[in-house]
Formats: sequence, structure tokens, C-alpha cells
Amino acid sequence: MSGSLFAQGLALGLLAGGLYALLSSGLTLYFGVMRVVMVAHPAFLFLAAYTTYFLHRVTGMDPLLTIVATVPLFFAVGIGIQRLLVSRLAPESLAMMSVLLTFALALLIEGGLGVVATGSYRSITVEYATSAVRVFGVALPIDKLIGFGIAAVTFVAIFLILRVTRFGKALRATIQHPTAAMLVGIDTNRVRGIGFGIGLATAAIGGAVLAIIDPFFPAAHWDYIGKLMAIIVVGGLGSVQGAAIAALLLGAIEGVVQVSAGATWAGLIFYGFLFATLLLRPQGFFGGRLAERF
Repeated sequence: MSGSLFAQGLALGLLAGGLYALLSSGLTLYFGVMRVVMVAHPAFLFLAAYTTYFLHRVTGMDPLLTIVATVPLFFAVGIGIQRLLVSRLAPESLAMMSVLLTFALALLIEGGLGVVATGSYRSITVEYATSAVRVFGVALPIDKLIGFGIAAVTFVAIFLILRVTRFGKALRATIQHPTAAMLVGIDTNRVRGIGFGIGLATAAIGGAVLAIIDPFFPAAHWDYIGKLMAIIVVGGLGSVQGAAIAALLLGAIEGVVQVSAGATWAGLIFYGFLFATLLLRPQGFFGGRLAERF
């Protein structure tokens, strides 16, 4: 493999890793706050992509501007799912039952999209995102640069919310010790609902980005769930920073392997790292104790 090919694959992998980091941050919030394994998160990603697509077709809005409408909508839906469904699960079996519940949600979303939008591929083409810039001989697609920038801004915003705001302090307290948090006056149910809403809002942003980057169809979410689960395990369950590092690392390796050995081997990278992490360091390579991970 030539040096230029390696650099191209590395650059594209890092840009893809930015989107992975954004999406995995939502999964990290679900697990960190409520120990919920949100299998339906990628399905909501594609629901957001279809929502972006139809808003663009009907109203003529720029696909990225649809975030103004989809983020509040998905935030409200996230709170509703937590209040009406997740909160009713028994605490002693929450992790296991959340897998079954969110798996059912994923199937429901996929089936609904299949009925409304059929199984055909859809895509959005915008003129400003169809070219590329060259940096030191490496072609960087504009659409992927935009996606990486939006993912970076969103990730920084989430990190600041968790670290600086009063809500962030309440969230970390709820993660560390829910009972103690309640004793000092924190409404842990409200905190859990908002945390779930923020997690689903990241899917709305990711869906708008995805809609201008790749073609999509209702069942495409299954391609993402394995990758995102591998990222949060490698990064450390509950660690937002760890998930970001793991996403960029695995995205970069995927990009290099894809240009050198093909897409089939690139897809196996995530599962290989997942297996190695569970075998060698089950707590993850980049996360500390759960109470300190935010």
C-alpha cells in the first residue's frame, strides 16, 4: 500500500470516526445514566435521516437546517420513551429488559419506515457538499468535513453540559449514587428523562448529517449497532471521552483497512476490537471508574 493511499484511508476514517463519536455519545448517556442498552439508537438515526429527507423535499429547507426542528422533536420523544417505557422496567433486570424493549422499538421504526418510504434507497444531494478539497495531496470530501465539524461541535456542547452546568452536576450525582442524589434534593427521574432526551437528540443531528453523506434505507441501522456497541465497550461503558477516542481510533483503522484490504475486512475491525477488549480489559481501554467517567 502506497503512502498516499494510506493517508487517504486514514483521513476518510478519521472523518467517519467523528460521526461514530457523535452517535456513540448518545449510547454512552443511556448506559451511564440508566444502565439502558439502547439497541434502537441507530434506528432513530435513520428515522431522523428520513425526517430530514421529507422536510427537505416538502419545504425546500437545507437538510442541515432541519436540525432546528428535529432536535427538539427527538429530545421530546426521548423524554417520552424514558417516562412511559423505560421507567416501568424492573430495576433488577433493567439492562436485559431494555435490550428487548429497544429491539422492539428498532423493529417498529424499521417497519414503519418500510411502509411509509418503501425499502428503496434515498439520498439528499446539496451543491455545496458535492466537491472535495485537497490537503497535502489528500482529498477531503466537503460533506464529510461538514459532518465531522457538526459532530465535533455537538460533542463539545454535550461535554460542557455534563461538566459545567447544574444539570451536569445532577447527572453525575445520579450516576454515582442515585439514592444519595435523591437525599440531597435531586429529582433523579427528571434527570434520567433529560439525559435520555439528550441522547436521542444526538441521533437527530447524526441523521441530518448522514442524509447528505450516504444513501440510506430502512434496514440500514443494523450496520451501525455493532460498530457503536464496540465503540462504547472499547472506550469504557459510561465514558463520553473514552467513546470519542475509541470512535476516532476505530474509524481511522477502518479507513486504512478498507482501502488496503476491502470493505469486508474493514467491517470486522470493530468486532475484533470488541472481542479483544472483553478478553483483556472488560472495563474498556479509555474509561475509568463509572463514577468518574463524565
